[in-house]
Amino acid sequence: MRKTPPFEPHALLESKVMTVSATSVSPEVLDRYEPVIGLEVHVQLLTNTKAFCGCANQFGGEPNTHICPTCLGLPGALPVLNQRAVEFAVLAATAIHCEVREHSVFARKNYFYPDSPKGYQISQFDKPLAEHGWIDVPAVDSSGQTVTKRIGITRLHMEEDAGKSMHDGFPDSATKTYVDLNRCGTPLIEIVSEPDLRTPDEAYEYLTRLKEILLYTGVSDCNMEEGSLRCDANVSVRPRGQKQFGTKAEVKNVNSFRFIRSALEYEIERQVELIESGGRVTQETRLWNANEGRTYSMRSKEQAHDYRYFPEPDLPPLLVSGAWRAILAARMPELPEARRKRMIAEYEITMQDAQTLTATRGFADQFETAAKRAKSPRRVANLILSELMGRLKAKGLDLQQSPITLEGLVQAADLAESGEISSKQLKGLFDTAFENGEDFGAVYEREKPQQISDPGALDKLIQEVMAANPKQLEQYRAGKKTVAAFFVGQVMRVSKGQANPALLNELVTKLLDS
Repeated sequence: MRKTPPFEPHALLESKVMTVSATSVSPEVLDRYEPVIGLEVHVQLLTNTKAFCGCANQFGGEPNTHICPTCLGLPGALPVLNQRAVEFAVLAATAIHCEVREHSVFARKNYFYPDSPKGYQISQFDKPLAEHGWIDVPAVDSSGQTVTKRIGITRLHMEEDAGKSMHDGFPDSATKTYVDLNRCGTPLIEIVSEPDLRTPDEAYEYLTRLKEILLYTGVSDCNMEEGSLRCDANVSVRPRGQKQFGTKAEVKNVNSFRFIRSALEYEIERQVELIESGGRVTQETRLWNANEGRTYSMRSKEQAHDYRYFPEPDLPPLLVSGAWRAILAARMPELPEARRKRMIAEYEITMQDAQTLTATRGFADQFETAAKRAKSPRRVANLILSELMGRLKAKGLDLQQSPITLEGLVQAADLAESGEISSKQLKGLFDTAFENGEDFGAVYEREKPQQISDPGALDKLIQEVMAANPKQLEQYRAGKKTVAAFFVGQVMRVSKGQANPALLNELVTKLLDS
């Protein structure tokens, strides 16, 4: 079984509130043509065993070791549906607002390929598990403003994965294809969007939010490098104002969201250039070449498969009762968008902070655990974002490897909130903790900063600073009250960061106004 990958601070730092650009497709093209994009996303489910047999659903392993007569399609071997796969599929469908059918049917999708030993794939066709869902994404309207756009989801259906053909890494790979059937029978859901996306950036945001939702539900690890999340994009262009869709091309072989955006940008430009040069777009499947930054024709519509769907005779209809759906819905975790709204209200943090802190469910859970213990949740958020994450990234560590534990983080936040240590002192303690691989509490007890909290001692320092800066003193007394911050900073410098911040601010204002 795949394990949930550790939290990556690099990804989190880059996941703050999105700045939406219209797209990198040339503005001249978008003035004349409107792209129409629909996405088909295949998601491997995080079950222990495969969809229709008891073989391990596990990435890697020696080729052809996680197989059985059912995987191999041997005569007499019958499929038995994995209940956990159905549960995960229903959870995913509910999370993206789909209507789950009470009665759905499995079908045989017939095609011959070496990595499909049965000669067909068990899938769903005219009666899928779920339909009519949606995901909200940020988009740019005609005036350049960022708005929320609802992208429809046509269907979510269950199916099994095929095996894997291998062409590289063998001495005779020029003349032979090797097949690994370990992946054959892995449970999948396919999520098909409506053709509601209009720019590559909208497609990128749709995929980002879909992946985020799936990770929160725990139904998949969505690891694109291991193939547990794969996406095909259908794209066409039409003149502005035309209602009829143009001829679409399907882009395959794209293994990252960034490349999907690049592939769509290239394909839009290619189709427009073809139309304006007097040619016509052919309905075809194209492959993305990331090294060259372009798509290539794979097969035309005439070469496409006729899958000859018919109901799977070895599996009865799938019945998902309303009572069972209610039980599964009760297991649904709080999803990212709802969690952000609650955290903003509950912890008085900004949308930007909430966006970052909810990047993964595990990270959000850890933040909330710390926030509930601390005097100021806002202070905890600031420390995580401004002090902890940068150091983790510099060291190449994930959150689980941080020398500063949640307890240490709460202690640091409380000390800073009460004014017992200054921000400069806190930074120094964090630096020492990371250098020595120690928790904050241990470093603080050993190197407890001596803070100047004697009003008399601070009065003396403030008066020395005032005497040394007559120009700034004159500006303050002439009405420029913001100059008070200058004096606070100067006293902090002179005291080497040891002045009690709260008391210092109070005394500076008092002496300047006297």
